[in-house]
Amino acid sequence: MYGITPSARLRPSPFYDATVKEGVTNFTTYNHMLMPTAFGDPEAEYWRLMNNVSQWDVAVERQVQLKGPDAGTLAQILSPRDLSKQKVGQGKYVPLCDHQGILINDPVCLKLADDLYWLSIGDSNIWFWAKSIAAERGLQVEISEPDVSPMAIQGPKAEEVVANVCGDWVRDVKYFWFKETEINGIPVVVQRSGWSKQGGFEIYLRDGSKGSALWNIFREAGAPFGIGPGGPNWCERVESGLISYGGDTDGTTNPYEVRMGKYVDLNVPDDTIGIQALRRIAAEGAKRHTLGIILDAGDPVKPGFLWNPIFKDGKKVGDLTNCIFSYRLKKNIGFALIETTCAIGDRVEARIGDAVHPAKLTDLPFL
Repeated sequence: MYGITPSARLRPSPFYDATVKEGVTNFTTYNHMLMPTAFGDPEAEYWRLMNNVSQWDVAVERQVQLKGPDAGTLAQILSPRDLSKQKVGQGKYVPLCDHQGILINDPVCLKLADDLYWLSIGDSNIWFWAKSIAAERGLQVEISEPDVSPMAIQGPKAEEVVANVCGDWVRDVKYFWFKETEINGIPVVVQRSGWSKQGGFEIYLRDGSKGSALWNIFREAGAPFGIGPGGPNWCERVESGLISYGGDTDGTTNPYEVRMGKYVDLNVPDDTIGIQALRRIAAEGAKRHTLGIILDAGDPVKPGFLWNPIFKDGKKVGDLTNCIFSYRLKKNIGFALIETTCAIGDRVEARIGDAVHPAKLTDLPFL
């Protein structure tokens, strides 16, 4: 049994007390915060997400707020996806790249007003990046981290729960679109989104002192629908082909290598960071791509903390970036970030510790 040493470097979320009461058993760190990852029964948590509704503390998805006359200009400079037609109330999934076209984050960009944007970020310090770019370009924009903490309601019955709390208007909200509202006087943003393919919403709490209150509102509303605690589910996300920035990417990965090329618009303005490099990569072709991999091993395999090398005909051709035993497929599956000379159907070997696992490359998603 391990403990957590309190530190100003490691922040709990507004939902921390609620998740402790729910019986959280495991945390990870993400954006200098604690994120619950398990509540004692991984398989039950998986099937709850697949069949009913799961409640997640994802406050670690911090917001980088861009506010001011040049907020939209900065958002576009940071993003190689065209944001020129983005409307107020609309979110867009965007890759953020450095000047070499290397992926440094993959947030959802929410446009709350013409002069107000949020970047709902993955695990890396984009505040520093946005501030430095804004200063270098002389832009009139203030960059901050607002008091905003998302909670996710995910699963096939999530819409019923959220409609029960917020009203039937949520049924008409399109994917990644959102609305600002209040729930029992608690200010929130309600967005149809979430890191699963089972459907659902993210409720962006705008008052960190109300975390337990908001959690309990949805917990009570979800009781008739079988709601229970969970978190971004490793098994479901791998089955669904969802890429994890920082997990399935390294310090040299570009969007084309991890199935994000469709979110890059090569005709964005020339001052967009990384666009020159991305145009070259698109013209030359990526050197790696992400495929699914199915191990022959029948029993669950634990790959450990780090990536594991993949070999073909005795030569290292890529890496196993994740691996999980699929409850639906009853097989060990994962992602292979691998040379483009390797294709679907190829036989390879994944070396995990001292063990060699024969495997086959396949398309994504698995299901």
